[in-house]
Amino acid sequence: MAFDIEMIKKVYENMATRVDKARELVGRPLTLSEKILYSHLWEGMPSQAFSRGKDYVDFAPDRVACQDATAQMALLQFMHAGKSKVAVPTTVHCDHLIQAKVGATTDLEVANKQSKEVFDFLSSVSNKYGIGFWKPGSGIIHQIVLENYAFPGGMMIGTDSHTVNAGGLGMLAIGVGGADAVDVMSGMSWELKFPKLIGVKLNGKLNGWTAPKDVILKVADILTVKGGTGAIVEYFGEGATNMSCTGKGTICNMGAEIGATTSTFGYDDSMRRYLAATGRQDVVDAADTVSDYLTGDAEVYANPSQYFDQVIEINLSELEPHINGPFTPDRGTPVSKMKEEAAKNDWPLKVEWGLIGSCTNSSYEDMARAASIVEQAVALGITPKAEFGINPGSEQIRHTIERDGIIATFEKMGTKVFTNACGPCIGQWDREGSDKGEKNTIVHSFNRNFSKRADGNPNTHAFVTSPEMVAALAISGDLSFNPITDTLLNDKGEAVKLHPPKGDELPTKGFSVEDAGYQAPAADGSHVEVVVAPTSERLQLLAPFEAWDGKNILGAKLLIKAFGKCTTDHISMAGPWLRFRGHLDNISNNMLIGAVNAFNQEANKVKNQITGSYDAVPAVQRAYKAAGISSIVVGDHNYGEGSSREHAAMEPRFLGVKAVLVKSFARIHETNLKKQGMLALTFAHEADYDKIQENDSFDFVDLINFAPGRPLTIEITHENGSKETILANHTYNESQIGWFKAGSALNLIASGK
Repeated sequence: MAFDIEMIKKVYENMATRVDKARELVGRPLTLSEKILYSHLWEGMPSQAFSRGKDYVDFAPDRVACQDATAQMALLQFMHAGKSKVAVPTTVHCDHLIQAKVGATTDLEVANKQSKEVFDFLSSVSNKYGIGFWKPGSGIIHQIVLENYAFPGGMMIGTDSHTVNAGGLGMLAIGVGGADAVDVMSGMSWELKFPKLIGVKLNGKLNGWTAPKDVILKVADILTVKGGTGAIVEYFGEGATNMSCTGKGTICNMGAEIGATTSTFGYDDSMRRYLAATGRQDVVDAADTVSDYLTGDAEVYANPSQYFDQVIEINLSELEPHINGPFTPDRGTPVSKMKEEAAKNDWPLKVEWGLIGSCTNSSYEDMARAASIVEQAVALGITPKAEFGINPGSEQIRHTIERDGIIATFEKMGTKVFTNACGPCIGQWDREGSDKGEKNTIVHSFNRNFSKRADGNPNTHAFVTSPEMVAALAISGDLSFNPITDTLLNDKGEAVKLHPPKGDELPTKGFSVEDAGYQAPAADGSHVEVVVAPTSERLQLLAPFEAWDGKNILGAKLLIKAFGKCTTDHISMAGPWLRFRGHLDNISNNMLIGAVNAFNQEANKVKNQITGSYDAVPAVQRAYKAAGISSIVVGDHNYGEGSSREHAAMEPRFLGVKAVLVKSFARIHETNLKKQGMLALTFAHEADYDKIQENDSFDFVDLINFAPGRPLTIEITHENGSKETILANHTYNESQIGWFKAGSALNLIASGK
């Protein structure tokens, strides 16, 4: 039986009347996204139609999921909310704090020793507040959610940007910061600007070497890393229904890389098969009673341009395998063009590593199809040219593929089987030799390939592709190898060709697991004690941020003017810093150390306007804080793209940064800044970015009149005494201005207002 089946049945009981009312109010057929949105309004029954991209709306998500790196700060905040139990079903998943190095058994033992304090904290807090806890080694959060919790037509939020993976089962699953999660866990509404809608019509059927991953790699190439910002991407068409449920999950997962709020697919037979195979026939039975409400209206899909803000059409029968990168997931190259592109851009052709796994591609089908390529290579006498590693998505997946001989197939080529965890995808990879900084190429089936993300080496050219293409490229050792047309030499010197991959969508013998790694919470957690040692380097109890003093901010110094791409990885690096995710003071020592200073094109080297000398960004900001001097950060487009980590907002807030002024924001990061009581502002005129000089000071001359829809006026004083005035736009509504005035959204929750 499914977890929380009564909650799921309640969602379906309300769905028909709420969707019918919404259709009446809107006055037209509805997309699936609109049906889920209108059936999850905080007010219950819809009473008005909302404008896409304009109206802020309060929603009531069905559940919350947190991964261990972000859960620490989220739960530390929840402990301040004054609640005895979470208000909605919530889970915590330990998947980020396990470093890939030797292999699954050893790596997990090391992680359990190194992070015992954190795991014990998360376990005890979960036990106390009614939260389901998934132990280290149980698997990656999004694979476990798909296997156990996701359901068609539901809405969930999670403290990880790839929460969107659950769209593969027809949900609206949205990545948020920890403060948003705390709101919902505390029984409050969750606010979101009503999204725009992008429709992607999939015609034809995947075949040969083309996989679901190639769909989203193509979409990313079309829309870029910010093309989906503020929008839900809804997939439909015969190509969608012909695809496996986990394949749909892959596509939704990487929707985070185009900035989309989330992505989803309509309920179909592939979802029925997957739910049944994962022990949730009761969800199928309940969903089938409202199946027409779990997909878009027929008129919408027949005439999509009338109902979506943008429509993309892709013929899967003609789609070619793609390899995206390096350094950004939206630079798409069809496999037939890679040799030409690599030569033109001087990309290293020799593939050093092939990595399969992450929350994007770690399903049974992914592993089976990749293993079929490895099996061929072994049978043909081909010696792999690159090293190989896999991360199964969950203990259930690992146990099943071990039973079915898939792991044994990989091991025939010397593959390292890492723990059921995120590993290299998030920089948790102790790669031998990466400290040398050598220029090299790796290929992986992950979702992100920003500079330094996987192994810390800025010269590692990481390319994103499907698991089967990772297998082929790793075996060949050549980035330009095209398995559709090219041959390889075997141990006899013969030219041999790989056949297209094959693999079962679901295990024919069913899934199997001995210990999934789940810990149910205590029925009454009031007796459970949560202890955080005051001397801990890993955990730190939080103190409330100070409320706004009601005055204009005057004399703020420029901390850094970030040049170009500035992701959450640049603002708050992962990798070795993950160990401090529960200690705000310690992790603040990585604030913006990856951002490039526009004035010297160097990272982590900015001018201290007090001393005139250059120092690390955190050191300069700590000096400003100690001196009682406010500061601001200036950035470029899509500032804060990438992970949902709220540390990227909490660190500058903790160290005294007052405002972040940029050309444009990534959605989650903008919200995180607002939640922490900071000013998240955009240039009214983008060219004003160029006016900012290294020794500038800033006066917010009308902050005392802060109001929705009213730009703020900033007076810039340059080093020579000259002044310029610019306007800064913002998207704050009355409630969000309340967060700013109170010092943070959490301060308002704790005050009971």
